[in-house]
Amino acid sequence: MREAVIVEAVRTPVGRGKPGGALSGWHPVDLLAETLRGLVARAGIDAAEIDDVIAGCVSQAGAQAFNVARNAVLAAGFPEAVPATTIDRQCGSSQQALHFAAQGVLAGSYDVAVACGVEVMSKVPMFSSTMGQDPFGRRLLERYPEGLVNQGISAELIAAKWGLSREDLDAFSAHSHQRAAAATADGRFEAELLPVAVDRGEGPTGETMTADEGIRPDSTPESLAGLRPAFHDDGLAERFPQIQWVVTAGGASQISDGAAAVLVMERSRAEALGLTPRARIHTMAVAGDDPIFMLTGVIPATQQVLQRAGMTVDDIDAFEVNEAFAPVVLAWQQETGADLDKVNVNGGAIANGHPLGASGAKLTTTLLHVLEQTGGRFGLQTMCEGGGMANATIIERLG
Repeated sequence: MREAVIVEAVRTPVGRGKPGGALSGWHPVDLLAETLRGLVARAGIDAAEIDDVIAGCVSQAGAQAFNVARNAVLAAGFPEAVPATTIDRQCGSSQQALHFAAQGVLAGSYDVAVACGVEVMSKVPMFSSTMGQDPFGRRLLERYPEGLVNQGISAELIAAKWGLSREDLDAFSAHSHQRAAAATADGRFEAELLPVAVDRGEGPTGETMTADEGIRPDSTPESLAGLRPAFHDDGLAERFPQIQWVVTAGGASQISDGAAAVLVMERSRAEALGLTPRARIHTMAVAGDDPIFMLTGVIPATQQVLQRAGMTVDDIDAFEVNEAFAPVVLAWQQETGADLDKVNVNGGAIANGHPLGASGAKLTTTLLHVLEQTGGRFGLQTMCEGGGMANATIIERLG
């Protein structure tokens, strides 16, 4: 039986996705190329061994257009024979890239593959790829005649359905910052981070970025309580009278810049090359859900992946659940019964950012290192995605 294993995983520190952010001067191709070079250097593998590079990227426009994965492979100096493709499953794009890489290895199509992702939102803002056009079309809108909504409204609907108060959301969000700050101070991110040059748009500054830029150690429930609701809409208030308008910028993932990459290999091939398999990709799932609630796909995806694995939440030692919005994780916890003490133990996207197409590989990188640091065996990662979808992955630490 073939096995898909993770040999190496790295991520850049995450920069604030706005002009002046620490990574805002990086071209996405160069940032992903830097990450790919760091990945193969840490693994000690010849890039010529790679059968394919699969990259997630959500806004495939402008500087992220024209197959950013292939451009990054060439920019990294990899042999021209190494192919690459770019995929979009919204926020879960590079987690889906991991699934495709693992599936290719399990099927015998690959022995060595890289799953990665990049998003420089300061340079290519969200929704750039629509070019001002309607991305839905007549037939989709006929199916949902009242209209689709943005993710902020979806988060409000989740908060209302699961009875989550403003106090619940502020407490969770502050805890994310506190956990991320503690992990940074304790050096728990160091092994997974690839230090990169700071470039705020005027060229390298001579500084090196070694920590996520968006963490606010001084965040408290009291400080977050002063923020105004971010998505209040009087027009939608009539359509959704249940909404209480409790979601703020403090309870949402940060707009970010970053890249991440995971080296996936067939186990016997890794061992033949003298490399150490660090984790096995145990089980994978992807689910669709209501596109109005949109962000609840993490619930059926988690249920599916656990059922396929023959496990329960109690078998999982660490969870990474993308903090697109605080209500997502709290509703997921209510439905799954997972222990929040095992969830996002080093903070999440509310604190350390959400560089869209890079976030799936970023969370895998963090999950692998959390398992190694804690001695846990099984880790579960899940991410909600635009359009009402979610990926879920269980990895098993080896050794």
